[in-house]
Amino acid sequence: MNLGDKWGDLPARLGSAAVMLVVGAGAIWLGGFWFHVLVAIIGGGMIWELSRLMGKGSTLAAIPMGLLAGGVLVATEWLPSEITLPALFAVALVGATQIKKDRLVYGFYAAGLMLACYGLIVLRDIRGAYWVVWLVSVVVATDVAGYFAGRLLGGPKFWPKVSPKKTWSGTIAGWFAAGFVGVIFGGTPLIILSVLASFASQMGDAGESAIKRRAGIKDSSNLIPGHGGLLDRFDAMMAAALFVLLLGAALGLPAV
Repeated sequence: MNLGDKWGDLPARLGSAAVMLVVGAGAIWLGGFWFHVLVAIIGGGMIWELSRLMGKGSTLAAIPMGLLAGGVLVATEWLPSEITLPALFAVALVGATQIKKDRLVYGFYAAGLMLACYGLIVLRDIRGAYWVVWLVSVVVATDVAGYFAGRLLGGPKFWPKVSPKKTWSGTIAGWFAAGFVGVIFGGTPLIILSVLASFASQMGDAGESAIKRRAGIKDSSNLIPGHGGLLDRFDAMMAAALFVLLLGAALGLPAV
């Protein structure tokens, strides 16, 4: 493999990342309705992509599913607490009942995406921008460290049957990078949590890769130059957000 093959996607990745950084930073800073809308757009887009991937040959309509998911996520700002979770799960149930195969896979994955998006909203509304910036930093540091370490160091593959490009060197580099983020944001209490969230993000990436391989495609869509689709870009973020949501609900999050 020559240098052009190895780094050919870097300019597009950097350009798209810059745009996403500006938009994301603005929404995180503003919070409230604007952050909810951004998360709803991303969530709706991911459900649209998932429905396209898994709904081939079925009655599942991808665009209505995406609109439904986005609408429900926006509506969580006004829904009573006892209705919020059933509404999130209903999106997954509606989609799962319309596809011909892998209904459980679709249902669980779609439910996980909806919960993860809601987790980001809750994290911003309750814990504030600081915690969202921490989570984004963990996922980005994991991805960037894994990208460069994997290409520079190479070595044994982490999970070749699921994600053939991921290496152990990149995976471990991601853990170290996430731990460093934990040191910056909160010291010792956040180091372990950052590494665990990093691992969750890597598993999210692997899970999305498995779905794409089963569908026989490379990217979930071509919405983001250099990154593919929204699922390709935010699969890791969703898994990390879901992990933090569940951990926070079960045990609480450390004070920083």
